[in-house]
Order: sequence, then structure tokens, then C-alpha cells
Amino acid sequence: MKRTIAVTGAIGLAVFMGACGTDDTNGDATATDETTMTTEMTTEETTEEMTEEPAATGNIVETAMAAGDFTTLTQALEAAGLVETLEGPGPFTVFAPTDEAFAALPEGQLEELLADPTGDLAQILQFHVIEGDVMAEDVMGMDGEMVQTLQGTEFMVEVEGETVALVDGAGNRITVVQTDIPATNGVIHAIDGVMMPPA
Repeated sequence: MKRTIAVTGAIGLAVFMGACGTDDTNGDATATDETTMTTEMTTEETTEEMTEEPAATGNIVETAMAAGDFTTLTQALEAAGLVETLEGPGPFTVFAPTDEAFAALPEGQLEELLADPTGDLAQILQFHVIEGDVMAEDVMGMDGEMVQTLQGTEFMVEVEGETVALVDGAGNRITVVQTDIPATNGVIHAIDGVMMPPA
């Protein structure tokens, strides 16, 4: 009888100790899970911060070519002999017409410009470039200002709410559709039209 009680007692103690051991293990697992979650959250936050500010990997021309939306622009720059200029130290800010913007020109106008690349085409392209790094935040504070271009004449900036429009020499309002595309020698802002300098 005494042996049975002793064995039962030993089994009970073992079960009790086992239960305690399980509780400790769960506590350690919980702590590990919390640490893992904290690490994952920190990693995600760091990734988000890095995504918000992409690093420049090429100059203005290389960045425009890599973007995929400025094929016509880069071809026009090559034809007009302006690639070397925009590969220079700068810095430059380019308000870059997208492929759709060039496609929206009146029929035959682009072909006509490309036929005389160092004439009107070069003037038009330089009208889209200004000196210095002018980021979107800066442009938002330029409502009503006239901006000097590399071509020598000016366009006007209009800001309405979150929308930025550029008024060219012909009075056309061209909208900025994408901002702050970084380049090693400046920045690109995409626009939905081709600006024309004053006649």
C-alpha cells in the first residue's frame, strides 16, 4: 500500500513538473514570437522607407531610357544632338513628355520636327529643361512664377490643389503626371503634353 502511494505520488509530481515545464516552454515561445514579430515589423518599416526614396542609378538620358515611357523623347534628344548635354554634370530638371504626349501631337508634326532635328526640335526640347534640381516640393511653391529654360525663354507654373500645370509659349496648359524621378545629374518630371516655346 505504501509503495502504491509512493509511486502515485511520484507520477503526480512528474506530471506537475511536466506541466510546469510546458508552461515555461510556452512562455519562451511567446517571447520568441514577439521578438520575431518586432523584427519583421522593423524590416517592413525599413523597406517602406527605402521604397519611398529610390536611388538614382543613371544620368538624365539613361534614366529616361530605362523608365520605358520616354522612348520618343530619347530618340528626339539623340536626333537633336542633346544627349551629351543631358549626360553632363548638370544638375538639370527635365519636364519630360511621355510617349503618349508625343503621339498626341497633330498628325505629321513629329515627323516634320525630326526632319530638321537641330532646328525647331532642338528648341522645343531645350524648352523642357531648366537648370538645377527642382523637386516636386519646390514646384508646388512656384504658383504664378515664370521659369527660365535652357532654350532661353520662359514658361509659367500654375498650381491648383495638388495639380501642377505648365503654361507654354502658345498658352497650352500641360499637366505634370509623375514627379521626382531621380537621376545622378538631376531629376525628371513626366508631363502629358509637348510644350512649345514662344513663337
